[in-house]
Amino acid sequence: MTRVAAIDCGTNSIRLLVADADPATGELTDLDRRMTIVRLGQGVDRTGRLAPEALERTFAACREYADVIKEHGAERLRFVATSASRDAENREDFVRGVLDILGVEPEVITGDQEAEFSFTGATKELTGRSDLTRPYLVVDIGGGSTEFVVGGDHVRAARSVDVGCVRMTERHLVHGGEVSDPPTEDEIAAMRADVEAALDLAEQSVPLREAHTLVGLAGSVTTVSAIAQELPAYDSARIHHSRVSRDRVREITERLLRSTHAERAAIPSLHPGRVDVIGAGALVLLAIMERVGAEEVVVSEHDILDGIAWSVA
Repeated sequence: MTRVAAIDCGTNSIRLLVADADPATGELTDLDRRMTIVRLGQGVDRTGRLAPEALERTFAACREYADVIKEHGAERLRFVATSASRDAENREDFVRGVLDILGVEPEVITGDQEAEFSFTGATKELTGRSDLTRPYLVVDIGGGSTEFVVGGDHVRAARSVDVGCVRMTERHLVHGGEVSDPPTEDEIAAMRADVEAALDLAEQSVPLREAHTLVGLAGSVTTVSAIAQELPAYDSARIHHSRVSRDRVREITERLLRSTHAERAAIPSLHPGRVDVIGAGALVLLAIMERVGAEEVVVSEHDILDGIAWSVA
């Protein structure tokens, strides 16, 4: 048994997992799992740089996580950074700040590496289930990018494309610093066109339609599940391995895109940091389901973070 810590720093959130890993049984036992919305990717699509206030929010979360890691006595730590820090001209400022706080250098991984970790984290515990047919299509809808991975026991093909809930919101729904409230039909159509173009790219290297089971990861997907179940609060146990039909995803997406900020903020299971970006995230999920013909999505709370933890163990 090895006590490990994994940090996944994405475009919208930074997450920590401290767990005991048992390679003999393939089990990860969570000791602490937490998420902070830091919006590291704020403005990156427009400016190409990480904003000073976004860096400070991220470093504040890192200081909190350093205390948690020390408290649990984790033997090993791996810090992985994804889309926003790949794209930024000033990513060295980010690297130096993390190194000073946590004592490890963040690994700015490629989209292919990101896909590999996501697939491992999402599917390791699905082995042996008779109700889920392989191959799987694992989709990780992040803030700045979406990863597509097809495989059974191992990854067969993977591709990362630059569409995510934050990137699509900032590109199409933000004008003069304000988010459209609600979006216009033209804005929604332009966002959908971007997603469809990204799916065309993904299909060049990943056989999306050959998969038998769609597994959805990350906050946009888990939040759609929470809304579908009408949960009074976000509940990981009820969300993990829940299933949401395509019709229900379509209904929720249309509702989110027609609603105002205040109406979305009133949804009890919706994290305040996702209020402005959840409509775009739901639209990405719906477009994927329609493209591949998936009747339902199996929602997983285990994702790239669990894959990173296994890579450390």
